[in-house]
Amino acid sequence: MFDGFSYKGEPVKPRSYAGMAWPNENTDLQSLRQAKGVQEVAAMAAAAMFLLSLTIYLQGGLWLSVESKYIAYNTSGRIVPGKINVHLVPHSHDDVGWLKTVDQYYFGGNNSIRGACVQNVIDSVMSALFEDKNRKFIYVEMAFFQRWWRQQSEAMKIKVKDLVNSGQLEFISLSLDLTDDGFIIFLFLGTRNGGMCMHDEATPHYIDLIDQTTLGHKYIKDEFGQLPRVGWQIDPFGHSAVQAYLLGAELGFDSLFFARIDYQDRAKRLKEKNLEVVWRGSKSLGSTSQIFTGIFPRHYDPPDGFTFEINDVSPPIQDDVLLFDYNVQERVNAFVAAALAQANVTRTNHIMWLMGTDFRYQYANSWFRQMDKFIHYVNQDGRVNALYSTPSIYTDVKYAADEEWPLKTEDFFPYADHPNAYWTGYFTSRPSFKGYVRMMSGYYLVARQLEFFKGRNTSGPNTDALADALAIAQHHDAVSGTERQHVAADYALRLSIGYKEAEKLVASSLASLAESTSNIRQGNAVTSFQQEPKWFEDLLMHVWFYRVSLVASCPLLNISYCPPSEADLSDGKSLVVVVYNPLGWKREEVIRIPVSTEKVMVRDSSGGEIESQLLPISNATLHIRRKYVKAYLGESPHEALKYWLAFSASLPPLGFNTYIVSGAKQKGPSSTISLVQTSNESTNETIEVGQGSLKLLYSAYEGKLSHYLNSRSLVTSTAGQSYSYYTGNDGTDKDPQASGAYVFRPNSTLPIKPQYQVPLTVMRGPLLDEVHQQLNSWISQVTRVYKGKEHAEVEFTIGPIPVDDGIGKEITTQITTTIKSNRTFYTDSNGRDFIKRVRDSRTDWELQVNQPIAGNYYPVNLGIYVQDNSTELSVLVDRSVGGSSLVDGQIELMLHRRLLHDDSRGVGEVLNETVCVLDRCEGLTIQGKFFLRIDQLGEGAKWRRTFGQEIYSPVLLAFSEQDGSNEINFPLPTFSGIDPSYALPNNVAVITLQELDNGKVLLRLAHLYELCGGSALHSASCFIRMLYYNNAEFLFLVGMLCEKTGEDKDYSVMASVELKKIFPKEIFKVTELSLSANQERTDMEKRRLVWKVEGSTGEESKVVRGGPVDPARLVVELAPMEIRTFYVDFDHLQMFGT
Repeated sequence: MFDGFSYKGEPVKPRSYAGMAWPNENTDLQSLRQAKGVQEVAAMAAAAMFLLSLTIYLQGGLWLSVESKYIAYNTSGRIVPGKINVHLVPHSHDDVGWLKTVDQYYFGGNNSIRGACVQNVIDSVMSALFEDKNRKFIYVEMAFFQRWWRQQSEAMKIKVKDLVNSGQLEFISLSLDLTDDGFIIFLFLGTRNGGMCMHDEATPHYIDLIDQTTLGHKYIKDEFGQLPRVGWQIDPFGHSAVQAYLLGAELGFDSLFFARIDYQDRAKRLKEKNLEVVWRGSKSLGSTSQIFTGIFPRHYDPPDGFTFEINDVSPPIQDDVLLFDYNVQERVNAFVAAALAQANVTRTNHIMWLMGTDFRYQYANSWFRQMDKFIHYVNQDGRVNALYSTPSIYTDVKYAADEEWPLKTEDFFPYADHPNAYWTGYFTSRPSFKGYVRMMSGYYLVARQLEFFKGRNTSGPNTDALADALAIAQHHDAVSGTERQHVAADYALRLSIGYKEAEKLVASSLASLAESTSNIRQGNAVTSFQQEPKWFEDLLMHVWFYRVSLVASCPLLNISYCPPSEADLSDGKSLVVVVYNPLGWKREEVIRIPVSTEKVMVRDSSGGEIESQLLPISNATLHIRRKYVKAYLGESPHEALKYWLAFSASLPPLGFNTYIVSGAKQKGPSSTISLVQTSNESTNETIEVGQGSLKLLYSAYEGKLSHYLNSRSLVTSTAGQSYSYYTGNDGTDKDPQASGAYVFRPNSTLPIKPQYQVPLTVMRGPLLDEVHQQLNSWISQVTRVYKGKEHAEVEFTIGPIPVDDGIGKEITTQITTTIKSNRTFYTDSNGRDFIKRVRDSRTDWELQVNQPIAGNYYPVNLGIYVQDNSTELSVLVDRSVGGSSLVDGQIELMLHRRLLHDDSRGVGEVLNETVCVLDRCEGLTIQGKFFLRIDQLGEGAKWRRTFGQEIYSPVLLAFSEQDGSNEINFPLPTFSGIDPSYALPNNVAVITLQELDNGKVLLRLAHLYELCGGSALHSASCFIRMLYYNNAEFLFLVGMLCEKTGEDKDYSVMASVELKKIFPKEIFKVTELSLSANQERTDMEKRRLVWKVEGSTGEESKVVRGGPVDPARLVVELAPMEIRTFYVDFDHLQMFGT
């Protein structure tokens, strides 16, 4: 540790001046450095400065004849071997929305909140960089830079590109050379991060992270021809394993840097000099996807005393001898002291100083002037070496040091910055917005698929606005829920605008696909659409002009509002329902739409009647519908809604089917009206719910879930579900930390019990059973058990959370079983890998437990599960929430938060969301879903992965009304974008299918399963041996090996996808790319830095990935957890329609 001026225990300070020759104006300081020891030179320099200060005064205050003249600061610092090298990295961290909206931050609006103008930052930085070619600056947020760039003249753009190509501005590509004197010169071109924003790492889905990064990388490649190689996640509130391997190594990054880790973790790492590590985030991909990671010893700002924005209090260097307060040596000493302090907790002789923080450099010269001086005088002093640098330069010198680095696995959640401040509340904050982002993410995936099938039209509607809005929404103060209310509204507005534009694209694509009479090549077979009737073409095309008859979806369907489905079906009218499946495998789905009549029937595309069921609308649903339709649309719904209509849809992969809902004749076939029963009417103590394999048992007296039974899997388990709330700490005790948008600090836990005995209402029918429960005036739920499914769906409605008592509340639900989980549970990382959690424990240090509830909460994007030696309980979610297992056998999810105090983390506003109707405001009511299932041990992964993909990619519904004067001619249009005889393997998903402006098709395939232990080699070799050996006994042994090492014994193996059967057109060329599609994969791998790991014996099992794609066979292999990205070129891109 730093003790005076010492480094590695050795003093670094001037020696005695006796016997030394004083330097003068003719002294060659460089030759002195070579002839004398560094410490001697430093002492001589200090003495010279002291003598100079004495000679500028005469007794009586008279001046000597000294001159104040221009000083040419030497800023050409470079790496000096053998010295401590201080890498000064100028930067400004510019939030893409937080206290102000993204546009307000850009142009400097709403400065009463904060005086921040990013436009000024970039303007000022450019001017400063033009002044001195040695200066550098790094910048992350492409959403801001893109705004600035499009406002510049062509002359300015040329000058900025020169800055990029010279390595001054952000963009880096390595060129390494050694000079004659052994000094290393680096020339860099490239960028850091490169996404549209610095995304959050707890609450986004991994597909959103890929999409926003791809968008930013494409912009950089198109405008500057550059490739990012450093990750820069300095501000997110904890860091995910997916960030390390997927949004790091798989992008071709060589390093990743960030600031925020748990205060206990940081203290241990500082003590052990373990702030820089090799992070191996994926146990499935192992060392093939690891990344060098640097954690800053403090925040992402400079050491104390070295911030130089206008009005900052740090003392600048005053080096004019004619002015008072001359302080060069004083400031140099402070610089050296701070450098040595950091060097003593950092490996190698290189340290990084982040010269900037939030929205700095609005007057860039105030920073650069001081850094120029420090580089000049510190290097003259000679004790340490200072230089302008970038994270890429820093990465390369760390790599060149040939050091062995500590190995880090798993993630950096949860994050706490002091004992009572766990940043785990934001996992749930603004749950409605989190749900909206997730819904728009799935819609964006569908829209790109349909645009591809139709053929991209640059002049028509497109997905660009939705892509931009979704990218910005991934910002670490956006989907996180930590922004101010008016900023959250701005994000939502942008998503809404993007959705409306994409909706036009989706409707026109469906219309084009349905009306097309062109032949479509399906694999090796050539088929054509059924000749569709003229009425269908007319109705589908009607949306293009009026957006009335056909809509791509009903965006308010979650509150039971869908005008097309609620239309009067009398007089022979019918409702056409097009159901699109964005998944690569066949799908059976129960469709639920609101209808206003009970005499209806449903027919499939061939005209045959299919089974359907009517479920009465509850009073709670009608109340939500009336209130929120009025809030969103400004008018009340007109139709008298009576029922939910449910029917089964059988859907092809990447395709749609068409259904007709029509009024039933008086004596003809009709939908089955659900049998409604209350618990008061039951003569049994137990009420059984479920028509298929799954049965839920409820206590008729208590109205609570008691047992879970599955006749197929033979699972029998006691089970319960309840609600409770935490009272938010108001920060008035000894520690003034309150619960707020970021921080979860509970005061106490209170169960939520029914305020009065309300009977269960059970609705039974041929397709599903529902259990309606009203816990109190502000919490209700509907539990659904589908005949053909083996999980329970719980739809909850919570709000307005009452705060009349002056107490904020954080609402949770608990699913309780008798599973002996031994303090252990598993949560996903951004919807991808599952990570083992142990209550009150951390992998990297001995945890001091201060907050036993908040400190055990983790982000949940896909799901959470617990298990023992026989059974596992899994719960999946429809949006990001916080979750934990605070009691063995129990899973807890936080579903909603309403608080009355700010947590003092900068947002300066309480998390108290309200909705206003007719000038009356009340707390926000949210509606969402979670899904639960109990399996035999080892069987739950199949459901978690398969159904988890269905949650992320729900079916898309399109509607049209058919006038009774036109007869419906069957069969109706159906469509599948792939060979009708083919479906993707059950362990593979298409996560991107998109036609680009350059005519290429971007394809991403993701393996959905991981390895639970060992390396991918085990599962891959298991797969290979099963192909080539026939010995039954050996196959059994190999199968056991797979079961032990894989997440699933059937699916944690190599998978294959036949591209010829996915694309119905002749493929000309397939090129594999990096994850963000900005470079060829082979080039990326050639450039990858291979880092040494402490304790590594070099005997790690080789990780097997999918092999190269044979241009003749066109089969893609995917190893567990592997995502592969391709450009697919066709001879003729327009495959469907004209």
